[in-house]
Amino acid sequence: MLQPPIPPTPAGVTLAGKTVIVTGGNAGLGFEAARQFLTLHAARVILACRSLSRGEKAAAALRADPEVQQKNPNAVVEVFELDLADYQSGLRFAQKVKKEVRELDILLNNAGQVLIKYTKAPTGHEMSMQVNCYTQILITLELLPLLRGTAKLRGSPTRVTFTGSNTHVTQETVSKRPVKPDETTLGHFDDPAHFSRFYRYADTKLCIHAYVRKLAQIAPDEVIVNNLCPGMVQTGLDKNLPLPLRITMVLVRKGFGRTVQEGARTLVYAAAVAGKETNGKYLQHNQIHQGAAYLSTPEGRKFIDGLWKETVADCAKIDQELRAYSEVGKADM
Repeated sequence: MLQPPIPPTPAGVTLAGKTVIVTGGNAGLGFEAARQFLTLHAARVILACRSLSRGEKAAAALRADPEVQQKNPNAVVEVFELDLADYQSGLRFAQKVKKEVRELDILLNNAGQVLIKYTKAPTGHEMSMQVNCYTQILITLELLPLLRGTAKLRGSPTRVTFTGSNTHVTQETVSKRPVKPDETTLGHFDDPAHFSRFYRYADTKLCIHAYVRKLAQIAPDEVIVNNLCPGMVQTGLDKNLPLPLRITMVLVRKGFGRTVQEGARTLVYAAAVAGKETNGKYLQHNQIHQGAAYLSTPEGRKFIDGLWKETVADCAKIDQELRAYSEVGKADM
């Protein structure tokens, strides 16, 4: 249960003049990561939130934060609407970014949820997969040209970071119940028979690491793509669990979890400190970790390729131009 301490962000790290997007930035780790980006002198931080009202309250709190006021009083903090349950909302968000944001240095795909009941998203896909995975891939692909253009302007790589979880190493179900030859990969996750109430979150994070391996191959000299586990943190991630288990997890997190401030430093490290060596990699306690062993097996690489092609094809139904990303190289990382 004991976790190693996460050191402070190194002195001298600065985001001066840079623009950062944080999905799920109105609460928990996302909010604190946004605050820390601002204390590192980020010029513009955009909170991508499902609720504009909650997002505006978070933005006001960030502007009023004493440390932000002291270190970065002129920073711009904005809220853009984003409902990850809906591809169309993801497309509208990306279009707004492309229209109103000239430079993008960091895209932190932090938003996510834990659901223990099978639910369908408006897209027809299982809700956890849609929210934690598919729409975030749509957004990332839509914004890659902006990220690449900013990298060329800066003369240094921009970043795409996903908040992952070590549960994808210890609790994923795909290696035990693989996608069958007569199934599609997305269909496998849409099938209620494959839904595990306590392990679906882990499967979404397995898919996130699979996507990261693919995204890292698109423009490795321009965009660093990684994912990280913040560890056990004192957040409200367990709010949808049954009451007895929720109470247990609150006590466990209180006794053994990192503070939100410490947990958020792992997001900041992956998104603003770690270098090219983390491209396509998974980080645990700020160190590169192999991630789920399954993904490095022949079966796992086949799973990555299938998941990628099907997800890109699904996103291309929303924007046909995204089809160009379907032929990213084989999953050999």
